[in-house]
Amino acid sequence: MSLHFGLDDAVRVAFSEDISLTGMFIKTPNVVPPNSRIKIMFILHDGSRVEVEARVMWAKKVPANLFHLVKKSGMGVRFLHFQSGEESFNNFIEHRATSFQ
Repeated sequence: MSLHFGLDDAVRVAFSEDISLTGMFIKTPNVVPPNSRIKIMFILHDGSRVEVEARVMWAKKVPANLFHLVKKSGMGVRFLHFQSGEESFNNFIEHRATSFQ
């Protein structure tokens, strides 16, 4: 899923992987330092807009020429506070969990 993130405003484009109720992995060459608070915005498949504040728990910066070769280039974040779309997001995660059973 594509998303936008940033320190003050969600302006950088990236992709999410390994998403859960408590956080996600953001695949990006533009990492920010661990412990930073960032804003994340993404649109769910049903069109719901989700805006959440998160803390960077870890980050792995890879040189641009190796970015596509390294599996976990980016940062792991923990969700802190939803500004919008929390209920839609929870439904999305619950639906995904039941789809894999």
